[in-house]
Amino acid sequence: TQSTWDRKGVDLLREIIPEVCRTHKNVDFLIAGSGNKSIDIEEMRENHMLHDRVELLGAVPHHRVRDVLCRGHIFLNCSLTEAFCMAIAEAATVGLLVVTTNVGGIPEVLPSNMVVLRPPTAEELIEGIGVAIQRVRQVNPMDFHEQMRDCYSWREIAERTETVYKLIEKSAPHSLLYRLFRFYDIGPVSGKLFCTVFIVDYLLWCLLCFIFPSSAIDLAEEFPRTEWYETKAPTQRTTIS
Repeated sequence: TQSTWDRKGVDLLREIIPEVCRTHKNVDFLIAGSGNKSIDIEEMRENHMLHDRVELLGAVPHHRVRDVLCRGHIFLNCSLTEAFCMAIAEAATVGLLVVTTNVGGIPEVLPSNMVVLRPPTAEELIEGIGVAIQRVRQVNPMDFHEQMRDCYSWREIAERTETVYKLIEKSAPHSLLYRLFRFYDIGPVSGKLFCTVFIVDYLLWCLLCFIFPSSAIDLAEEFPRTEWYETKAPTQRTTIS
């Protein structure tokens, strides 16, 4: 969507590429992905005559992402908002030095030796790329891979997520009156607005419960977790790769 491309910082990329190509003659760009702003990148390449420096791959199937990443030395992320950027974790896992904006949760994703963090402006990111170019020849991709292998595990993520759900399941639900007071205390105007929305949602929920009673909903069977771990669980640690 348009908003997705906007928050990925494509407009920043349009400013960054010509300047980096001008100041660093030995740097080329490899761009994967497609969307409604691809035409802007193509126009930038055309206007600055960078056909031999900027390669546009378009949409890349998931199973080929690693092969594309392995062609590079530095990974540039221009996101303007991000909770957790999986792309930079994948890039570091294959040995790329990452240059990225320092927005959202990005500063917490990678160790400092793997990343150059900069504010989300073209000037700052251009300066960060210059720093990365000086550092990249000292990077050992296998060292990055080994370090990332110990940082993240899908099994650990799943176990922590399950722990959170169990804690929520054990906690006592708050009463309707308590929730209304919490909403009311938000502010003199917004508090009343939130209370109104909450009451409307609650009445709608009561109506849906009457039309579709919970007794008519099929219950999900409990997953045989113990048997699965004994017979089918992999013994090898699962990591991002």
